[in-house]
Amino acid sequence: MAAGTLYSYPENWRAFKAQIAAQYSGARLKVASSSPAFTFGQTNRTPAFLSNFPLGKVPAYQGDDGFCLFESNAIAHYLSNEALRGATPQAAAQVLQWVSFTDSEIIPPASAWVFPTLGIMQFNKQATEQAKEDMKKVLTVLNQHLSTRTFLVGERISLADITAACSMLWLYKQVLEPSFRQPYPNVTRWFVTCVNQPQFKAVLGEVKLCDKMAQFDAKKFAEMQPKKESPPKKEKAAKEAAKPQEKKEKKKEEKKPEPEDLDECDAVLAAEPKAKDPYAHLPKSTFVMDEFKRKYSNEDTLKVALPHFWEHFDKEGYSIWYSQYKFPEELTLAFKSCNLITGMFQRLDKLRKTAFASICLFGTNNDSSISGLWVFRGQELAFPLSPDWQIDYESYDWRKLDCDSEECKTMVKEYFAWEGEFKHVGKPFNQGKIFK
Repeated sequence: MAAGTLYSYPENWRAFKAQIAAQYSGARLKVASSSPAFTFGQTNRTPAFLSNFPLGKVPAYQGDDGFCLFESNAIAHYLSNEALRGATPQAAAQVLQWVSFTDSEIIPPASAWVFPTLGIMQFNKQATEQAKEDMKKVLTVLNQHLSTRTFLVGERISLADITAACSMLWLYKQVLEPSFRQPYPNVTRWFVTCVNQPQFKAVLGEVKLCDKMAQFDAKKFAEMQPKKESPPKKEKAAKEAAKPQEKKEKKKEEKKPEPEDLDECDAVLAAEPKAKDPYAHLPKSTFVMDEFKRKYSNEDTLKVALPHFWEHFDKEGYSIWYSQYKFPEELTLAFKSCNLITGMFQRLDKLRKTAFASICLFGTNNDSSISGLWVFRGQELAFPLSPDWQIDYESYDWRKLDCDSEECKTMVKEYFAWEGEFKHVGKPFNQGKIFK
């Protein structure tokens, strides 16, 4: 199974393809998109990076075994499994067909239409109108194909769906308003089905379809343009003129560093303000959350994952919290109660990197309760630390546990394994949900 690091800037839709493929295949993929692991515009200009990736572009993949790849479709293909690539020669060829269709038929008109609305391309009415017409043709082809199919190839998600959906992400978020997408219900149904798969959501979070077609913003476009350098002062020019001719010639030959070679979409996304890391001030922890999550997902909980957790847990760098839903009287049917849990999880995607939780439903219909354990970075309750994380947490009571206490060790065992007496609950275990 592939294992390695994906270098990119945050929220790169091209990198999303590889990340989603890894979610399906189980490939162990680390994403380096922020300092100190990777700083876009700096790290990708270093000789070490350019020796592996000569163009200096991202996404770029380096395996733990040293194997390197650039180009997003190649990386996504490598990180996929047989089911995603196509299990038969025919299916594999069809997957390649739709990947190629995406690159040649979807991305060009999508870029011409969407980029001006993001302020990264000058608006041209003729080009935009042509892009809309081209997009209608593309959507007509997709709508017809999907009229009798759930997915583009076969009966399950494939790399064709991942590639096409990621490439249409900005279309649905920016310009495909309800009236425009109305003639293509099969395409919208397919897109919504894709982005609501758990593997997509783990990468994309919640995707909201636009309500109104975005328009060109001249002010935003002006702000996105590189600032011109001010002319040198007269004094400096005079000094330069006084220097020997050979030195002047040498100066002329020196070139300033070229600006980063970005396409328009890369430029706007890389220029977006980055959210402040609430944990930037904390020292590096010895506890590797992703490593524990892999153990928990792939190996026996009691025999492997729990011993690993306690052996490596850093009680100075992480904390364990007990949560209990405040309004059990409002809980009715079990499936609705579970929707409360999964809904909270889905809106907390940006917290996944530094947190883990096991939340359980106890009891039966109309007589139930919800409680669970969370593992957070640092010693404070995580939710108030970032606006992106302030989701539903006020509906729960929170109590920080003493990691060395028997109470904590018992609760970790019971909640992580979904078995035990749960004496503090007073109701039988019904089902559980994991945030990882």
